[in-house]
Amino acid sequence: MESIKFISQVNLDQVIILGKDIFQQKKDSFTTIKINKRQYQSIVGFGGAFTDATGINIRSLPEGAQKKLLESYFGENGIKYSICRVPIGGTDFSTRPYSYDDHPNDVNLEHFELQQEDFFNKIPFIKEAKTLRNNNLKLIASAWTAPPWMKTKNIYTGYALLKEENYQLWANYAIKFFDEYKKHDIDFWGMTTGNEPMDGFYSHTHSLINAMGWVPIMQNKWIKENLGPSLRESVHKDIKILIHDDDRLTVPYVVPLMLNDETTLKYIDGVALHWYWDAQVPPDVLSLTKSNRKDVFLLSTESCNLCIFLDGYLEYDAIGWIDWNMALNLTGGPTYIDYLADSPIIVNATAQEFYKQPMFYALGHFSKFVIPGSVRLDISCNHQQENNIKALAFLRPDNLIALVVFNKLVNILQTISKVVTNIFSGSINISVQVENDNFYSSPVDVEANSVYSVLFPKEAEKKKVSGNFS
Repeated sequence: MESIKFISQVNLDQVIILGKDIFQQKKDSFTTIKINKRQYQSIVGFGGAFTDATGINIRSLPEGAQKKLLESYFGENGIKYSICRVPIGGTDFSTRPYSYDDHPNDVNLEHFELQQEDFFNKIPFIKEAKTLRNNNLKLIASAWTAPPWMKTKNIYTGYALLKEENYQLWANYAIKFFDEYKKHDIDFWGMTTGNEPMDGFYSHTHSLINAMGWVPIMQNKWIKENLGPSLRESVHKDIKILIHDDDRLTVPYVVPLMLNDETTLKYIDGVALHWYWDAQVPPDVLSLTKSNRKDVFLLSTESCNLCIFLDGYLEYDAIGWIDWNMALNLTGGPTYIDYLADSPIIVNATAQEFYKQPMFYALGHFSKFVIPGSVRLDISCNHQQENNIKALAFLRPDNLIALVVFNKLVNILQTISKVVTNIFSGSINISVQVENDNFYSSPVDVEANSVYSVLFPKEAEKKKVSGNFS
């Protein structure tokens, strides 16, 4: 497949499971990762988004393949996604822009109704995923824009804000969405205050993404006077409110202003972040998402690439990571604005089959082994290769420790010649062993540009753990 050849050479699905079969090794022989007793955040989960594009591509497959694809993500033998994002209305990965009420001045939302996309692309697959997860699936809702007639310009995309006279109506609109989905036995764990509000300040010539702009002073007012009180007084009062839902780039100019408003902070549960500017903005900006007056969690809510290790989210106490589309076609769509992207699974509707990309397996190292309720542990590395090894450790609810290791070294020879690669393969592998209290694990040979997961008991005397990852 020409469209995905560029990522077909890395090995990201190796898992070693160690138990009691440990032995002493000379410490200087390996990169030793020491797992310490200090604990950090509890993990909520990892997952993807139920976009229209995801549903369209799943539905394009035969029924048997549809089932296998969903089982790959949510099944017991799959990678066990546990938290997913659901758009409120259309997104750039829909086949058209749409809302749930396109009747101007419908102040009572009498014409509010779910669309065909909900009934064909979202609800059936959400329900199947919930069944596969035994209802242990958390959902977060995000709106890209209000109906155009509620905005300062009657447009889906381009520079437009929410009219102040429609602040309460927009809060009612969100609650109405939750009401309608609840009729289909779908409840939500959280909601964001709006997808990428920065996009609502671009002209339509610079961004075609359906969007609605917010500035902190306006969103503060909406949350504390409209959304917060209305949501907390509704049957959906336990839904968590996540602010921002945008890139790192604007965090310093938005998030502190939101968290410093005492009344707004009363309704804020978390901060949602996107991946797209991470290469230009250092991870220490994530420290600005914390409040000294209240515990506010951090959650990555959109990405089109695996950057869990590279971008420091979990090391800055993020409680999870949500990828973007779960299934796209061979060209990276459908998307009505031709903003093509990548996905862990690619669907070939013509051949009636789907392909799991390396990104799928990389995400699986976290979603399958760092199960909900796991607590991140402090670690340290004591070898010259420490700058080339990234590792994260978690104490799981079943008292196993999950260690995920990434060898950042890239075998440049891979890009020159497959023959040369075969000759020199293994020349930049790194041997890693794990230290916990007074024992060392068997060494794990971590190949270049590869991710490995290790499961072992918290206490050395526990019985050997066995299993595999496929």
